[in-house]
Amino acid sequence: MMLNKFKALGAVLLALLASGCATQQKPYDYAEFKAARPASILVLPPMNSSSEVIAPYGMLAQATLPLAESGYYVIPVSLASETFKQNGLANAADIHEVPVKKLRDIFGADAALYINVTDYGTSYKVIQSDTVVAADAKLVDLRSGKTLWQGSARASDAEQRQNQNNGLLGVLLSAVVNQIISTTTDASYKMASVTSSRLLRAGGNNGLLYGPRSPQYQKD
Repeated sequence: MMLNKFKALGAVLLALLASGCATQQKPYDYAEFKAARPASILVLPPMNSSSEVIAPYGMLAQATLPLAESGYYVIPVSLASETFKQNGLANAADIHEVPVKKLRDIFGADAALYINVTDYGTSYKVIQSDTVVAADAKLVDLRSGKTLWQGSARASDAEQRQNQNNGLLGVLLSAVVNQIISTTTDASYKMASVTSSRLLRAGGNNGLLYGPRSPQYQKD
């Protein structure tokens, strides 16, 4: 009887171990990235797969800082936007279809960053609200057309709330305050900053490599 219990326990432990191994993130293959080593990046206007019209603008405004802090020269987004408009391109979908050689000829950047916003905004529930921003991105070498890196990130203001049991009244009051703040301020813009940092700052798990302006260049 005792032997059977030990066997059952062993089977459970093996299953949990196998499950844990299966969910571990596979190391990213940086071979193409290390071969290309881009120094300058053109951030294209993000595509929008969310229901919020302002989502691309919120993400685009937050993309430059983490890239610059990671050691890259970033083509000014206002200059890039105006250049696209002067060439009759105002739609992100059309801009994402521009051949890489053309982008290279116009801007002289080594790589282009393609972003797709998959979630952006605040959802309201019975006793709580949740502001979420999520995005995917890929870095493409404008000299060869090869994809150097791909990643995704997500941020929610629910992560910042303390997990405390304040009673029903406290939970309801907290929900009212959070909903007022989310309604009167652009809470999604703040979350876009967190998402952009997680997505585009070098040094993270399977994130971008450091650029040549960083002291960590070629040490990753």
